[in-house]
Amino acid sequence: MKISRNPKGIHEPVAPYVHQMEVTGANRWLTLSGQLGMDVHNDIPEDPINQLELALHNIKLNLEEANMGIEDLTKLVFYLVGNFDTEKRRQVVKDFLGDHLPCTTMIYVVALAAPSFKVEIDAWACQAIDDK
Repeated sequence: MKISRNPKGIHEPVAPYVHQMEVTGANRWLTLSGQLGMDVHNDIPEDPINQLELALHNIKLNLEEANMGIEDLTKLVFYLVGNFDTEKRRQVVKDFLGDHLPCTTMIYVVALAAPSFKVEIDAWACQAIDDK
């Protein structure tokens, strides 16, 4: 079982996330390598928002391969390079997550594995064995 909490005495989340998620019981865990904003043909959009959308899409495909869904995400870590339109970035993430709120961390870095990459996202998912 996953229990999301925003403890009293801590600021409200500033984006679509929760401060903590407790996982109990018998569970399946899925850990993803950092997902890039690159498509199946190795094309990388120049626009960082398009890269963000593509990296999230790649996370969704990974979840589907493991018979999991967005609701199974427990943690996302965003690594971003350069300038992003904050409102667009938040909307893309909100649209991806829907009503589900995992824990998140967002880090701006100087560079990723190649100069064309502006986004990389680490993801963890957990599914109670009894859920499926």
